[in-house]
Formats: sequence, structure tokens, C-alpha cells
Amino acid sequence: MKLYKPNFWKETNLVSILLFPISLIVKLIVLMRKTFIKELEFEIPVICVGNIYLGGTGKTPLSINLGKELSILNKNPVIIRKYYKHHEDEYSLIRENFKHLITKKDRKNAIKNAVQNGFDTVILDDGFQDYKIKKNLNIVCFNNQLLGNGMLIPAGPLRESVDSLKSAHIIIINGDQNIDFEKKLLEINNKISIFYSRYQLIDVEKYRGKKLFVVAGIGNPENFFELIRSQNLNIIKKLSFPDHYQFSKSEILNIINDARKNGYQVVMTEKDYHRVKDFNLTEIHYIKVKLEIVEKKEFLNKVLTVYDKKN
Repeated sequence: MKLYKPNFWKETNLVSILLFPISLIVKLIVLMRKTFIKELEFEIPVICVGNIYLGGTGKTPLSINLGKELSILNKNPVIIRKYYKHHEDEYSLIRENFKHLITKKDRKNAIKNAVQNGFDTVILDDGFQDYKIKKNLNIVCFNNQLLGNGMLIPAGPLRESVDSLKSAHIIIINGDQNIDFEKKLLEINNKISIFYSRYQLIDVEKYRGKKLFVVAGIGNPENFFELIRSQNLNIIKKLSFPDHYQFSKSEILNIINDARKNGYQVVMTEKDYHRVKDFNLTEIHYIKVKLEIVEKKEFLNKVLTVYDKKN
């Protein structure tokens, strides 16, 4: 079954208003969990890379980027993900780009495992809403969708209210600078540091001049399509699927057959490719994407303060 993000998450309309009472119940549940769940603190720094907008904000690419940068600085970080069976695509993506990953159903047990195995830093890829864990640094990610209609699920795309940003230390916005949004964030928490990130496509020249059939099953597929268009690549056809969508081989073969008939080149996101690579179909390619922090040095200096707090 294909489940897409509803259009009413983009702006308030009658549907979101009708669902608002359920959102109030969600808000109450979140508040109760924050109030009554006791945080567990660990002896090594826990850096959380999370979000409040549901999915597709670039948490995993940033976690990989941060892991690599901390390794260069002679730290020994590990990325931790809560285990979900249908998230194997992201686990494969992390393992291919970063050497240390622990996945367990309970993040607390995963962190304990990290300590036992001699890691000196935990990068929690997702988990801002896991109130059982004391985070020493909270990094919250946003993309072009920002806050959507600003309402909690199911009326909107937010996992918790914007007030939760009071516990954030760093905000990463993927996209162009947005002064109005910065002001809104600083009104909520005037101590946060705001940075920007951007995606760079790798090896785009081999796709230049070709008719592209682009397939994306990620949190916000339009962001991927726009990134390709920004490189003046020729998208003839595009196809969107929900995040973590499990492609069947017959679906992929139908895409390939369509591409053959029309002379298209099929390309996917790297994460999608990890869901179909076992089909061993040579006509499926992916465009690799690299995340860059615009003010990387200043960002890393801010991150490194987490070690001062633990000493």
C-alpha cells in the first residue's frame, strides 16, 4: 500500500481543522511522556540528529557527514538507529558510507553497547522524541518544507510542537537562507545556532544530455527532483513513492520496460537503490548525493563543545 504525505499538511484547510482535536490529544500525550519519563544519562556524549517535521529532513546524510568529520578529528563515533524492519534501506546506506552503525529495538541498549565497544561518541540518527535518553547536543533538521502548516500529526506534519525547539542547540536548514524562519526560530529559543546545508550531486556529467526517468521513494521526493533540475539535467518522467517503499521486482521491471520503449535512463536515489539492488538489474542507476555544511568549521566548533560539557 502506498501512503503519501497529504497535501493539507502544506497549509491549513478544512481537513486539517477537522483533524485538529486529534492533534491536541497527540500534544497531550507528548507532554505527559516528557513529564513522566525519566532520562538516562551516559558517560559518553550523545549527539542527537533529529527533527520535528515528519520524515525527509536529511537526518541520515547529516549523521553520516558528522560521523566522518568527527573521525577526522580523532574521535571514535558510532551512529545509532532504532531498528525497524522496513528501514533496511537506510541501514545499508549508512554502512556503505560510514563504518560504524549499531541498530537495536531499544536505543538505550544500543548506547550501552557502544560504550562497551569503546566508542567515545554516539550520533543518534533520529531520536529527538525519545525522552528516555539524555542528549548532550540536540541538532534539529529542517528542509524546504520548514513547518508545513505548523500543526501536529495528523492535522499537520509535526511530530511535536515548535516549543520543543527550546531544547535544541543547533538548527540545520537544508536549502536557501530564510531570514523570516530564522527569526521565528530565535523567538522560540534565542540560544540556538542556525546553520545551512546543501546537497551536491556526484558524477552528474554521465547523465547530461540523457532523457531521465527519475524514481524517488523518500520523505520529500520533490526535493530530489528539484536538485536534479538545478543541475540542468533533463527529467522527462518522474515517479514518486512513499518513504521506505518496498518495491516489487515486477514494479521495477515495468519501469525498465517503459524506459526501454522511450529511450529513457532510469535513475533513483541512493537509498531507493539499496531496496532494489538485489534484483540485479543493470538498467537501474542511482545518483549519489553529498551533503555539505555551508559554514562547516563554525558548525564543527559548536559540535565540539559537547566534549567540554562531558569533562
